Amino acid sequence: MTPQPKFALFSIALLLFALSTAWAEEATNEEGETTEKSGTTDYIAMDPAFVTHVGTPGSKLTYLKAAVSLRASQKTTRSAVEAHMPRLRHELVMLFGEQTDTATLTTMEGQQALREEAKSRINGVLEEQQTGEAITGVLFTEFVVQK
Repeated sequence: MTPQPKFALFSIALLLFALSTAWAEEATNEEGETTEKSGTTDYIAMDPAFVTHVGTPGSKLTYLKAAVSLRASQKTTRSAVEAHMPRLRHELVMLFGEQTDTATLTTMEGQQALREEAKSRINGVLEEQQTGEAITGVLFTEFVVQK
């Protein structure tokens, strides 16, 4: 083989590598959102865990215990979340206390809907406070419904 074909093969391999890197940067995650190029993921624990009663008034007392962590894709989100933690915890206490269908809370669909509503409320507070920050997800690291 002469030096020219080797150079051509090397050039083609380099071009394919560059294209695959560009395509990877535009990849989307499971929710269909474009991934962050920085690759930063920060988990912010909301300690202590939330404990509240759920269900309809007058029915047998049912308790919910949920340990919550927030997922952020920017390093600056942590300071905004920590600055407004009392308000964010209040929003989640109110959300958890509003739950009346305890049977739904024990299903994956019900828990997913609760996670999405929690994310919406937290991002609403961060937007209202004009922080310029948003969380990308809510994770339940512990979730117990006791009847």
